[in-house]
Amino acid sequence: MRIFQWMYDKALLWAKHRHAERYLAGLSFTESVIFPIPPDVMLAPMALARPAMAWRFAWITTLFSLFGGICGYFLGLWLFEPVVLPAVEYLGKQETFAKVQQWFTDYGVWVVFIAGFSPIPYKLFTVGAGLMGMAFVPFVIASFVGRASRFFLVAGLMYWGGEKMQQKLRDIVDALGWGTVALGAVLYLVYS
Repeated sequence: MRIFQWMYDKALLWAKHRHAERYLAGLSFTESVIFPIPPDVMLAPMALARPAMAWRFAWITTLFSLFGGICGYFLGLWLFEPVVLPAVEYLGKQETFAKVQQWFTDYGVWVVFIAGFSPIPYKLFTVGAGLMGMAFVPFVIASFVGRASRFFLVAGLMYWGGEKMQQKLRDIVDALGWGTVALGAVLYLVYS
């Protein structure tokens, strides 16, 4: 069954849509505050479909992710108890958020940089930075450097990989997709 290859082809087609940049900006912003899907899932196909625009897409992703991170910071700073805390409790993520707070105590601004670059949910650290009263300018600098490093790396890999990478990914995307589904199922069984 080649469902992932079909989805991959559709993603490349949608990446050329006239509003694709707006969707990328919206996804980048919301992912930094509340949304669970990282913008890399749009950035990569857009950079593959239009390599000449890869660096522009990386800038859009970085800047709107940073704006979302700033919004998350102020949510944590001003609206933690009335807005964020009930959501954390509803989702049962009190332990996770307590761990994030401990990481801020232990590592300071470095945790923002690491969360900005890595697949760790960045949104937890934007809200956490505001809640912990982290200095705003170091937060913005660490967020910018971490996010820019990540998104320019993704765009660069797609740009330099070009058409060869596009075809290679198309050839293996079903194996990657089904492997991810299987891994998710195994992790669910192990942790439930």
